Amino acid sequence: MLLTFDQVGDLLDELAEAFPPALFDGLNGGVHLVEDALPDPEFPQAELYIMGEYHEDLLGRYINLYYGSFAAVALKEEWSLEEWRAELRQTLSHELTHHMEGRGGLHALDDKDEAQMAAWRAEYGEQDP
Repeated sequence: MLLTFDQVGDLLDELAEAFPPALFDGLNGGVHLVEDALPDPEFPQAELYIMGEYHEDLLGRYINLYYGSFAAVALKEEWSLEEWRAELRQTLSHELTHHMEGRGGLHALDDKDEAQMAAWRAEYGEQDP
C-alpha cells in the first residue's frame, strides 16, 4: 500500500503526539517530512535508503524523515498501513534518541549505527552492483 505524502504527514503527526513532550525539548527546528528519497550514497546499487536523519547545525536541532525513502521500501515490500505506522514510529524514535543523546553528550546510538554499517560494508560492500 502506498500512502500519499499528506497521509504520511498526518500519520507522523499522530505518532509524534504520542511521544512524551519532553523528548522534543530543545528540538528547535522540529520534525519535518521531506518529499525526497535518500538512497545511501555508499550503496546506491543495494537499494538501501536513509529513512531519517537528526541534524544539529547552524539551523538548530531538527529531524528530517524522508517520505520518498519510506515509499520506495513500502512499494518493494508491499507494506500495510500498520507497517507504515511501525516504520515511521521506529524511525522517529531512533532520531529522537539521537537528539536526546546529543543533548546529553552521549553517542551510544551513533556507535551502534556505525557498527551496523560496518557489518553491512563487510557483507555487501565488496560485491559488484
